[in-house]
Amino acid sequence: MAALAPVWGYALIFLFMAVESSFIPFPSEIVMIPAGFLAARGELSLHAPVPDLVLACVAGLAGSLAGAFFNYYLSVRLGEPFLRRYGKWFFVKPEALDRACEVFNRYGAATTFICRLIPVIRQLISIPAGLAKMPIGRFALFTGLGAGVWTIILATAGYGLGMTSRDITYLELVHKGKDMIDANLVWVILGGAALAGGYIAISKVVMRKQKRESVKV
Repeated sequence: MAALAPVWGYALIFLFMAVESSFIPFPSEIVMIPAGFLAARGELSLHAPVPDLVLACVAGLAGSLAGAFFNYYLSVRLGEPFLRRYGKWFFVKPEALDRACEVFNRYGAATTFICRLIPVIRQLISIPAGLAKMPIGRFALFTGLGAGVWTIILATAGYGLGMTSRDITYLELVHKGKDMIDANLVWVILGGAALAGGYIAISKVVMRKQKRESVKV
């Protein structure tokens, strides 16, 4: 991507993150970490580190949403029987689908946020959301929040390496960035879980209040 980055950098980030966010197994680490690295070196379109980092994150988030919406509408269109029967032919294994559906059905809409921070299930959580016909506004909000956090984390790790490293290969860059993120991922997930738990608790309180008010009427 480095050779094409000055002209096509943001478009490539969008494209690869859309692929990553769909059902195709494609790690986001190999896209957003190098994007942050190139931004720090002034090698993206604007040749300005901070604006390039911001636009790289925006492009990554937009791509993630595009892939997630593709999964969502594909699920709505095809339905669960089709996915269980033919999903294995396009990388949706029955056991992975079962796990994603179990998590979504148990914890509800907030899982589309927290699961964007968890490897493997990240790409698939949009499928049970589509099968359940989750309201599109809420789906976009929670998916965008989760994808945004993950995109910023990856790009920032690459940016930090770009500011502190001199000669480094693409493979070393990805591995170093991934190691940095893995070392602190538990805190990111716990923070996300706390936010999701707070949302669930508040939603339950609001629903109880609305129920009591409707009974009184």
